[in-house]
Amino acid sequence: MPASKGPDGATACLALATGTLFYGKGFGATGQTTAELCFNTAMTGYQEIMTDPSYAGQIVTFTFPHIGNTGVNPGDDETADPVADGMVVKWDPTAPSNWRATEELTGWLTRRGRIGIGGLDTRRLTRAIRQQGAPHVALAHNPDGQFDIEALVAAARAFSGLEGLDLAKDVTCAQSYRWDEMRWAWPDGYTRRTTPGHKVVAIDYGAKRNILRCLASAGCDVTVMPASATAEDVLAQNPDGLFLSNGPGDPAATGVYAVPMIREVLEKSDMPVFGICLGHQMLALALGASTIKMNHGHHGANHPVKDLETGKVEITSMNHGFTVDSQTLPDNVVETHVSLFDGSNCGIRTRNRPVFSVQYHPEASPGPQDSYYLFERFVKAMDDVA
Repeated sequence: MPASKGPDGATACLALATGTLFYGKGFGATGQTTAELCFNTAMTGYQEIMTDPSYAGQIVTFTFPHIGNTGVNPGDDETADPVADGMVVKWDPTAPSNWRATEELTGWLTRRGRIGIGGLDTRRLTRAIRQQGAPHVALAHNPDGQFDIEALVAAARAFSGLEGLDLAKDVTCAQSYRWDEMRWAWPDGYTRRTTPGHKVVAIDYGAKRNILRCLASAGCDVTVMPASATAEDVLAQNPDGLFLSNGPGDPAATGVYAVPMIREVLEKSDMPVFGICLGHQMLALALGASTIKMNHGHHGANHPVKDLETGKVEITSMNHGFTVDSQTLPDNVVETHVSLFDGSNCGIRTRNRPVFSVQYHPEASPGPQDSYYLFERFVKAMDDVA
């Protein structure tokens, strides 16, 4: 079918695999992309969200309407370039009004090759995602307003989805490196760690920079290694602890090579292990549990999680479309945290070793800082073992 013009003023089109169409005003890069569509409920932090490697293969619908009002700046990038494939917003991005802004969102997206669409009914779209599951979509931006609708819908239907995909290999680092930058603090911003600390190997399945900063600030001398690192590679560093990072894709696919490494490290060393997000899922798989795809996942900065061992409720930042099936946890693994939204698993620990992980993001980038203590718990575990 030849391209046809959309409604007056429409320069972008979001096509769902069901054939449902959403027209709006495009911004950022031009062109077309296909991905899974999710929604994020965070009220701040769109730049951190777009550069979070865990969003590989996804387009993000922002439920909060004010997107672009704080601009962008290099300090808030969680990785070198945006990883999310595109963004969907209710209102067109506004001009920035923030003293830290160095660039407007629209120009940043254009330069980084990411498509945005504004003017959509994001409430309707979010309800559809919640009720029907995360759809496969095609997003096109054409300043002329011409779209081949049949081809867009066909592209959305041809998207394979995230199940079975190992995306960690696409976002991990190419080689090992040291990390010493600490958390942002007034008035100096980011500073460098100069004092000795526990040697930690951080496996990069798609690590966010602020997670690495939190490790450094908590007292860790961090060496980042690629997702493909073997147990021999890890143990050769003679670390005091092993950290397993966040990341995208299907944990079962990444686990093909990640799980044997983790199991061998657990067998040959008594070092503490701490995992976040995909790292949590990798640890659970290594301990004998399984993971499942969620209907629409958890993406936001306001997710309540209950610590089953203390009764405390934390407000957390989340970004995951797969979850650990708590019914498959072996006897030597304790479920420590659950989501108060749906009861899904949000944390585990082993009964007899300092090995633990959480599904959410304690680095608070973006999001609340209720769970920063987990980094300190990791350090204390290394103190106790030393």
